[in-house]
Amino acid sequence: MFDLSNKVAVVTGATRGIGKAIALGLAEAGADIALIQRNLNEQTKHEIERKGVQCKIIKCDLSDLDAVDNVVPEVVEKMGTVDILVNNAGIQRRHKAVDFPMSDWDEVIKVNLTAVWKLCQSAGRVMTEKKSGKIINIASLVSYQGGVFVPAYTSAKGAVGQLTKALANEWSSLGVNVNAIVPGYIDTEMNSALIDDEVRSRQILERIPANRWGEPSDFVGPALFLASEASCYVHGHLLAVDGGWLGR
Repeated sequence: MFDLSNKVAVVTGATRGIGKAIALGLAEAGADIALIQRNLNEQTKHEIERKGVQCKIIKCDLSDLDAVDNVVPEVVEKMGTVDILVNNAGIQRRHKAVDFPMSDWDEVIKVNLTAVWKLCQSAGRVMTEKKSGKIINIASLVSYQGGVFVPAYTSAKGAVGQLTKALANEWSSLGVNVNAIVPGYIDTEMNSALIDDEVRSRQILERIPANRWGEPSDFVGPALFLASEASCYVHGHLLAVDGGWLGR
């Protein structure tokens, strides 16, 4: 049920953190992996290949929306098809709302929402034609909550949650599962400012019922579930991986 042999998975933002953990987990289950990267750093690629599967790097800066249009066609050309898409890459900019620069707003929306939409659309063309496929978007707690000093990120991630549902409504009957994972507070580079803030870090930890920050490895199981036949009747769902934060 969880075997991904002979599947091709596309993962963005897989050089570190959650994306890297997911890519390695899908490879462990047998999937060949296409890594969408801004650079040609091959560390993750080599780790994946040691698991006995194929891995190719597709170079793309997700803020270049014209380049994003070429990603899925290039994967199909090099690897034959696309069975799984994981939209993990994202950026963060923090400012008070009254001072938030339009340049940062535009960049965050472009990478965290528009590039996600374009990759979903492009992969969806392939998947709906063959009537099978799995799309996993990475949303956020701010898909539900407002956050502080992150209006662009909150807007983008809120939209990612709604986009996930909208695509599921259209594509479920065509054999394509579109779902999202909602990370809680995870010990990654993106959250370094929060982790380094002794007061804020303590406040966050006190609210997490699991009594710890999440780790990238916590996302391997949920991603494998949503990428495999185990989730064949799961559509338009936002799966929180948050240590119980939303239930507190």
